[in-house]
Amino acid sequence: MSDAIVVRELVVRRGRTTALDGLSCRAGAGRITGLLGPSGSGKTTLIRAIVGVQVIRSGTVTVLGDPAGSPSLRNRIGYVSQAPSVYLDLTVLENARYFAAIAGTGAAGARAAVEQVGLAAAAGQLVGNLSGGQQSRASLACAIVGDPPVLVLDEPTVGQDPVLREELWGYFHERAAAGVTVLVSSHVMDEANRCDTLLLIRDGALLADDTPAAIKEHAGTDDMDRAFLQLIREGAGR
Repeated sequence: MSDAIVVRELVVRRGRTTALDGLSCRAGAGRITGLLGPSGSGKTTLIRAIVGVQVIRSGTVTVLGDPAGSPSLRNRIGYVSQAPSVYLDLTVLENARYFAAIAGTGAAGARAAVEQVGLAAAAGQLVGNLSGGQQSRASLACAIVGDPPVLVLDEPTVGQDPVLREELWGYFHERAAAGVTVLVSSHVMDEANRCDTLLLIRDGALLADDTPAAIKEHAGTDDMDRAFLQLIREGAGR
């Protein structure tokens, strides 16, 4: 298995605050890597560094062999931020067609992306009139129109009902099976078991980088929340 994303000794500072403190991690191609941790742990900062929009103090981030932020990566990374990154005064389908044109794909690809995220019935609605969860799915549709080899998703299931969450995770697994690298952040620990590999972070530091089963076995529990707390205690004792 090759590593599509490689982060080495990454340091990000904001004023006097160190958001990421020498963090190193990897995400393999064709796998779902879960980035988990409480709010404020550094998940979004790491994601921003991976997509090349975060100023870093030191360290390196490479994606598909190129430095993060390289022009060559613009159409090779599908990125969904926590806030909807679509045009509120356009319909769902118009947004998807716009991003499809940028990615060099046709209208058929735009419609397929809208259907894949479960918004076919709302394709003709203005995004500004949709719920927060629907707006997030519209952003996801725009991110996948070009079928990028890397998907970086920041809290993509927040605000989704259980049925839609299940459908979205099914889609993520389909993409991974097709060889796509899927990096998904979440603060909901029950989503950890849906991932192939987990990166658990807290206060800008990496606590664990392993499979869900291995992490729970190490902690001596089948509950991911308890496993995470055990890792925190172990880190505090070092």
